[in-house]
Order: sequence, then structure tokens, then C-alpha cells
Amino acid sequence: MSLPRPLPCAFYRTTTGNEPVREWLKALPEGERKQVGSDIKAVQYGWPLGLPLVDSLGNGLWEVRSRLPSRIARTLFFVHDGMVILLHGFIKKTRTTPDHELDLAKRRKLEVQKQSAHRK
Repeated sequence: MSLPRPLPCAFYRTTTGNEPVREWLKALPEGERKQVGSDIKAVQYGWPLGLPLVDSLGNGLWEVRSRLPSRIARTLFFVHDGMVILLHGFIKKTRTTPDHELDLAKRRKLEVQKQSAHRK
């Protein structure tokens, strides 16, 4: 089965209806928001992609690596049922992805998978 182009994109949604990645993006300055959005769009049109834009974090979890003018952003996602699911976004301040950022994305990924399994 080939995937549609572009891949549809969805924001992870909490049980209370919040979309943390959308909220994070809205809080970024306009130029940075546009850069992260452009990088996500490149993933939608070019998936599968590799470095330098996308890197694997293991177990089907990926990161979009956005270079901003004075800092670095990461948007963590996975591809599920032919759709890019944006799980978590943050400004990277250390060389490696902090465990708490990775753990949050993993929990959200499991949540989406469980919800999807219940619908099937």
C-alpha cells in the first residue's frame, strides 16, 4: 500500500481536547513558527526522510530537526495509519534529547495507539 501525498498531519489531542503541539507552535515567534511548519510540511511531502531534517528516536518515534535563527526546535512524531501524528514539540537546550521529553512523546504515542485499537 503506498502512502498518500502529502501525508495528512494531525496534532495529538489530550483527553480534555488540548493540542499541546499546536499550542507550542502558536507560542513561537512568527518566523520560528513558519520554519517549524515548513519543516513539518517537508516531512508530509517527502516521507520517509532522514538526516539532517528527520532522525529516528527508535520504536517508530521520529523527530523533525528545525534550525531556528538562534536555537533549535524538535517536533516529535510518528506515522500511524498513513498519517503524521505530531506528539510533542520543544526547544532543545542540550546535546541529547532529554529523557522527560522523549518519555512524554512515548506516552502520547501509546495513548494514540490504544485509542486507535479501541476504534477498530
